[in-house]
Amino acid sequence: MGLSRPHKVGNGVSARWVSLFCIASFFLGVLVVNRLLGVPDPEKIDEEASSLEKRQLRALHPNVNCEKKEAADRAGDILFQVSQTHDVIMELDKTISSLEVQLAAARASKADNGEGSPVVTKTGSEPLKERQKVFFVMGIMTAFSSRKRRESIRETGNELKKLETEKGIIMRFVIGHSATPGGVLDRAIDAEDEKHKDFLRLNHIEGYHELSSKTQIYFAAAVTKWDADFYIKVDDDVHINLGMVGSTLARHRSKPRTYIGCMKSGPVLANKGVRYHEPEYWKFGEEGNKYFRHATGQIYAISKDLATYISVHRHILHRYANEDVSLGSWFIGLDVVHIDERSLCCGTPPECEWKAQAGNPCAASFDWSCSGICKSVERMEEVHQRCGEGDEAIWHTSF
Repeated sequence: MGLSRPHKVGNGVSARWVSLFCIASFFLGVLVVNRLLGVPDPEKIDEEASSLEKRQLRALHPNVNCEKKEAADRAGDILFQVSQTHDVIMELDKTISSLEVQLAAARASKADNGEGSPVVTKTGSEPLKERQKVFFVMGIMTAFSSRKRRESIRETGNELKKLETEKGIIMRFVIGHSATPGGVLDRAIDAEDEKHKDFLRLNHIEGYHELSSKTQIYFAAAVTKWDADFYIKVDDDVHINLGMVGSTLARHRSKPRTYIGCMKSGPVLANKGVRYHEPEYWKFGEEGNKYFRHATGQIYAISKDLATYISVHRHILHRYANEDVSLGSWFIGLDVVHIDERSLCCGTPPECEWKAQAGNPCAASFDWSCSGICKSVERMEEVHQRCGEGDEAIWHTSF
């Protein structure tokens, strides 16, 4: 019997090899399919990349629009709070000023005839009344020897009572007392005041070298007696147009701590024997230096806050030889608005006359060479006629 041979199919390939080939093909197919299944879809890759990028952007810049809106809201809140704080501060400032004025008035009332009172009161006079509310108080600085000057001013036709009731303007000649109170000089002023009712008597001894003290006491007395927007100091040899003065002050009514006048900065005079000598010249630096900016002494105005400040602190405010310098020094360290108003320092005719003819009358006129109107007793009426705004102007002027 012979050996059997492998079975062949078709083209002579044995069944064994066919089986091996099939098995190998199966494993090869499995391997290929596994590799194909491990490769991600390109579209999915793009989607995942886009999604990742968005997540990263959100992480770096979360809610950009919302943040901008929130920032704007916060800025608005801050501005609103600042505005509210400013309003509160302004109200507190007004309240403090009002309380200081009341304190000054109370001190004056308590002291009455004593050294603490800035006003001279007669024995048996009525107690201090509530302050009258007015537009401005004009204190005309005068002396015992200046009766003729006062008469020349009165002749310009100011009606005191009508000015007070219709315009809220107080005008008074300001004077203290003599070194011997009750003497002939004081009695003469008493008689003049009894006739005209136009004096403000100060608790102050009159004297040329006491002008700084007199000015200080005047403001303390005026702010104690009247509740005004402005307080003016003017010399009795200066011509005044009340309508122009009122219009000028009205423009600055809303400004706090206002100091209005013809601002200057003159030399500090160290040499003895010269007019306007400053004994404390060394405080202003080297010889030849100039003073700080201040209003010339013929006329100036200060707001209620500054008059109150002087009243409250007058016992510790230093007084220099020159009154206008003293006043300027009291405001140096304060937040004060200095207003250089040149209409308050016009010359006498022809300068003020030209301006009046041009429809721009001056508020005040005087001669620089005389620190007032030269020969004012003789010339006051002439200056009034040529440079005045018209006697009816004050009644047609609205403040």
